[in-house]
Amino acid sequence: MPEQSIGPPNPELIANAREHDGRRGVSLKRAFYSASIADFRGSTFEQILGTLAENSSITLEHTQRNAWMEEIRILKEVTSTYEGQIYFEYAIPRMGKRIDVLLIVRAAIVIIEFKIGEKEFTSAGIDQVWDYALDLKNFHEASHARLIAPILCASRSEQTSPPIFRMPTTTGFSPPFSAALTPSSPVIERVLTLAHGESNIDPIEWEKGRYCPTPTIIEAALALYKGHSVLEISRSPASGSHAVGDTFHVRMRAPAPR
Repeated sequence: MPEQSIGPPNPELIANAREHDGRRGVSLKRAFYSASIADFRGSTFEQILGTLAENSSITLEHTQRNAWMEEIRILKEVTSTYEGQIYFEYAIPRMGKRIDVLLIVRAAIVIIEFKIGEKEFTSAGIDQVWDYALDLKNFHEASHARLIAPILCASRSEQTSPPIFRMPTTTGFSPPFSAALTPSSPVIERVLTLAHGESNIDPIEWEKGRYCPTPTIIEAALALYKGHSVLEISRSPASGSHAVGDTFHVRMRAPAPR
């Protein structure tokens, strides 16, 4: 979907949210919808859509509703053999944006950017999902050491089997995949081969990870304008040991498979 700003805070969501602080050990509800993949598959379309709409701070328009319904349909099919956790509209505070869908499956973090109704994979779409992956890798404490796989999904594309590249394990990235997601598409299974041998991610512990960007003055101003609190965007680096590596990752660009 097109990039969405997080927008003005939802009072009901804020009332129920608890901001994470490593010293207090609490967590912030960052997604409009989150559930185990098993619970997601067992829920009706209306139940999932209702939760998304309730937690959204924007008026639910017909196009947004249809996009969410199509994403739900696709994901119910492609996650039928997997266990893990699923998040819709996962917030990236530093960027003032939301990831369409984030999956935690075994030892991998899968970021999906949907382009519903589109056939082509644009460079802008690839950059968008790649930027989300970079942001998590560099600024989300619990994602530093984990494989992150960005996927751009053009729902009407006929490309279901993208090429796979094995990146050096020190980067913790797969390059962006461009593919339609269907039950026969091997893209998620291919991602999991890259994380083979790594310990599975505990979603509960992962959600407790601090999101710790050090924003520039301009980034902070933009994020505040888009509805974030100062506490959400003003942090020291998540882990001092990653400081040099983080700078490298932010500037690194891998060629995107076509």
